[in-house]
Amino acid sequence: MRQSHVIQGFAPTLGLTVVYLSLVVLIPLSTLVVKSWQLSFDDYLKVIGSERVLASFRVSFVTSLVAATITSFFGFIIAWVLVRYPFPGKRFLDALIDLPFALPTAVAGIVLATIYQPNGIFGEFLQNALDLKVAYTPLGIVVALIFIGIPFVVRTVEPVLQEFDTTMEEAASSLGASRWQVFSKVVFPNIFPALLTGFALSFARGIGEYGSVIFIAGNLPYVSEVVPLLIITKLEQYDYGGATVIALTMLVASFLLLFLINLLQLWVRRRSGQV
Repeated sequence: MRQSHVIQGFAPTLGLTVVYLSLVVLIPLSTLVVKSWQLSFDDYLKVIGSERVLASFRVSFVTSLVAATITSFFGFIIAWVLVRYPFPGKRFLDALIDLPFALPTAVAGIVLATIYQPNGIFGEFLQNALDLKVAYTPLGIVVALIFIGIPFVVRTVEPVLQEFDTTMEEAASSLGASRWQVFSKVVFPNIFPALLTGFALSFARGIGEYGSVIFIAGNLPYVSEVVPLLIITKLEQYDYGGATVIALTMLVASFLLLFLINLLQLWVRRRSGQV
């Protein structure tokens, strides 16, 4: 008698998954593609090639990249401290990491804009001490994206650090390796795939972020206007074709970047022997 290796209930669960993904993801995205086909290629180039659109793409991708890089660095440090060191208030700090998940992005944007504006608590200090203006500049966008992106890195790296076998560190130390060698040769290669995943999640969230950005960015065309805001502006002007073209271009660019990051993750895992 032939024995089936398929898990019981695979067919209905697969069908439900496909239907769910079609309704939530595939159909809306395909509608976006079909809507863009109503414009000619020349119209597409005219919309995408405009100086304002190119400037908004540059602002969105550059600030997201900078914020994701900073978030990855400090998120790794926070995750390391939470896992490796006991200290008073550790549970409170661990719960505080999830605050950007629960806090409405508009509320986060208003709070950040309030404290970083020129007469705010932090904004006034930075303005007087370092002559640094945060609110209503691209730097303000980076600050907002760091705030909403830090949980992605911490929550991705933290479980890997918790499951990491510390006996590997002890073995390396007993063989004469320095602390830096233990970290760079033993710990970091095992953590790097998770850190790269957190970077990708933070970067992807930053590209499409709207609520926490618009209040602190200033939304100046060619300076601090992000792509999601430009799409909303096009819709308010009843320029549905232009909004569709910009949204589709952003979708394709984000997908390609995430695809490249996933390939890099796969390469890193294979090099480290995890695949």
